[in-house]
Amino acid sequence: MSLKIALVAAEPSGDLLGASLLEVLNQVVPGCTFIGIGGPAMQAQGLESRYPMEKLSVMGLIEVLPHLRELLKMRKELTAWLIEEQPDVFIGIDAPDFNLGISKKLHAAGLKTIQFVAPTVWAWKQHRVKGLRENLDLVLSIYPFEEAFLQEHRVPATYVGHPLADQIPLQPDRQAAREKLGIDRYATVIAVLPGSRVAEIERLAEPFIRAVGKLAPTTEKLVLVAPMVNRRIRDCFAEKQQKLSGGLDWRLLDGQAGLAMEAADLVLTASGTATLQALLYKRPMVVGYKLNPVTYHLLTFFRRIKIPYVAMANLLADEMLALEYIQEECTPDNLAMGMENLLTDPVRSSGITRRYMEIHKQLQRDAAKRSAQAVLKLIAGQ
Repeated sequence: MSLKIALVAAEPSGDLLGASLLEVLNQVVPGCTFIGIGGPAMQAQGLESRYPMEKLSVMGLIEVLPHLRELLKMRKELTAWLIEEQPDVFIGIDAPDFNLGISKKLHAAGLKTIQFVAPTVWAWKQHRVKGLRENLDLVLSIYPFEEAFLQEHRVPATYVGHPLADQIPLQPDRQAAREKLGIDRYATVIAVLPGSRVAEIERLAEPFIRAVGKLAPTTEKLVLVAPMVNRRIRDCFAEKQQKLSGGLDWRLLDGQAGLAMEAADLVLTASGTATLQALLYKRPMVVGYKLNPVTYHLLTFFRRIKIPYVAMANLLADEMLALEYIQEECTPDNLAMGMENLLTDPVRSSGITRRYMEIHKQLQRDAAKRSAQAVLKLIAGQ
């Protein structure tokens, strides 16, 4: 059986999810053709990427405006091309604002459509549930609480678990990770992850860098490990880091976010997939995030956000285990205080570790295999 499968991922986390799915599909159905948009991980599994994935890495209401015309043009051209190509299925990986528009057109043209990672309609934009029901043949949800919500709203959905939960060991090896990075076993290591987009670096790098600078005088053998998703992000962050805290022991890595977290005592991170990753590595974390002020005002003014926490780690735990400092609260003083509180409270940290272990076990479902089975079942019309 030779299949043509179209996929679109918009950012590094989606690229990794897509790659895990493609790896299994390559094993189960050799000779598949993969087309669409993806990053290096998906391309390594054979994806022919029509456009560079980085062109889609824009987030926010106001932030997207300068790129809107180009994004709409790209989506229109991609959709027309996919209708010509007639893939056996289209899989949008996260990025619902971009992918659901494609799914709508393809579904109307008679093609099968899947959304891998449920849109956060349970958090905001709940009016979009109707669109999911009408334009998708299946949603592959990666979090346990999503399946029931979607099915309640008559959206075809199946919970597959999260591929990262399968890939990350239940018992991370901090010492082995430090040896790989050449870090003293007795050092205090903080993994610093200020985001994967330039706009995030512009807003978060300074408060993050100043926060660890405030922590440094009272922290012995402090080592800061900062994984960077690409050269552009690295250059942007490095310029600010050298200007604001050149005297500290910084280790900037090319990728390797997992290794950085595994080596760390604590994680300082932007909100996003990184908070799930830190949970899976069982590391206490402080989460900071800032949106464009106008975007944040619009979201709060119209009460579009309907969740008690921002970090996925807290949503999964249903409690504030990861300290969150959002918008005006995301200051160097608050971030430094939050980090110090976690570093100096081993009882609290060990309790967080135990809870994260419980959640990790719940998320382990052999997600890539389950996802591949669901995709092939839909293609077969079962």
